[in-house]
Amino acid sequence: MMQLTDAILKKIAVFQRNEITEHYIYTRIAGVTADPHNREVLYRIAAEELTHYTIWKQYTAKEIGPSMLRVWFYYLIARLLGMTFAIKLMEGVEQGAQAGDEALLAAVPEMPAMLANEAKHEWELIALIDEERLKYVGSVVLGLNDALVEFTGTLAGLTFAIQNSQIIAVAGLITGVAASLSMAASEYLSQRSEETNGTSPKKAALYTGATYIVTVALLILPFLILRNPYLALVFTLIGAVLVIFVFTFYISVAKDLPFWKRFAEMAAISLGIAAVSFVIGLLIRVMLNVNV
Repeated sequence: MMQLTDAILKKIAVFQRNEITEHYIYTRIAGVTADPHNREVLYRIAAEELTHYTIWKQYTAKEIGPSMLRVWFYYLIARLLGMTFAIKLMEGVEQGAQAGDEALLAAVPEMPAMLANEAKHEWELIALIDEERLKYVGSVVLGLNDALVEFTGTLAGLTFAIQNSQIIAVAGLITGVAASLSMAASEYLSQRSEETNGTSPKKAALYTGATYIVTVALLILPFLILRNPYLALVFTLIGAVLVIFVFTFYISVAKDLPFWKRFAEMAAISLGIAAVSFVIGLLIRVMLNVNV
């Protein structure tokens, strides 16, 4: 083994700690995973991380404990947002840190090949995970996209046409509930008439309808709180952009898709339709002489 400086050894110690931390994360997630297949895959990845820890230990020649804060953080993320999202987020952060350390790569010549082999094996294992919620991403996207596009436009139009926060909220809520039921029914019929690849039409309808109504509730909330409809509309549009950002980030990580392009496209569509609807609401108010 080549002679390593103290600075390099400290960096290796960080990676060693990351590996044992991720071993604990995978083990903990596996312990609460009901599906036998997914549980077995997670235990295999945990074993891989322990092997990586042993490799780094050959350089540091010491035992290093896990970061329990990170263990609990990713464990909670996995419970709330799904194991696939938590795992890919965690692995992406780790590999980005290792790959970008030129000093470490120069000091340990065999490291690139070792990292490449580790990454290949780990991602092959991760690809074996079969998580139910990811089967219904299409249904969630359908509900979210329709709610954002339709309701940013609807609320913008109602704001200038009616100019009363409470009436706008009531009208929006009634429309939203009806639209969510309609979207759920349409998704159910769509899934029933096509090859569903193991998905349940009832679950697909539930994901679509629930996503739609939750999104509508978030968009209407400012109109229930604020008396000024224009200020409420501003917060609704900000909320819409935040929802788009969070959901696009989730999908990008969980499904390995580009983030910024999808985020910009979805935000542009929602805000563009809101702007058009705002103008239409103004024209309707003037042409029909609506005063509320």
